[in-house]
Amino acid sequence: MALTKAAVLIHLAMPLCPCQSGLDYEQCCQPLHRGAPAPTPEALMRSRYSAFVLNDGAYVKASWHPSTRPESLTLEEGDQWLGLEVVSSEQNGDEGRVRFRATCREGAGFAVLEERSRFLREDGHWLYLDGEHEVRPLKPGRNDPCPCGSGKKHKKCCG
Repeated sequence: MALTKAAVLIHLAMPLCPCQSGLDYEQCCQPLHRGAPAPTPEALMRSRYSAFVLNDGAYVKASWHPSTRPESLTLEEGDQWLGLEVVSSEQNGDEGRVRFRATCREGAGFAVLEERSRFLREDGHWLYLDGEHEVRPLKPGRNDPCPCGSGKKHKKCCG
């Protein structure tokens, strides 16, 4: 079935989800941000990443298991999250694990957060339990794509 020109223009105007699933935000993380349960631990992790990108601290806190949730949570206004890579994801009954890498701008450079996260499902809702993480500087080569997402070589962009 062919789309009308108006339907194509409407689809092109819809922003892609920050979690980089390739789906529109309205079809991906937005329903979870509005209270729909995540179907998998990976979907919850992606929705939490999107919440960090969108500076939605209320969702980050609400999706955190009460046993490990901090009393207060403030997201850094200046954080600029640039990319997400899901390395692995598994689910065993009501327990899940996701390993991911997230790239962010850090000062004049870039950094990579790598985490192995644990999730629990309670009353049909997946919740973030905790994770082991490491943050390290990202030093792209001069001819590597720029981590900022411009599509240019690093030396011609932020390098």
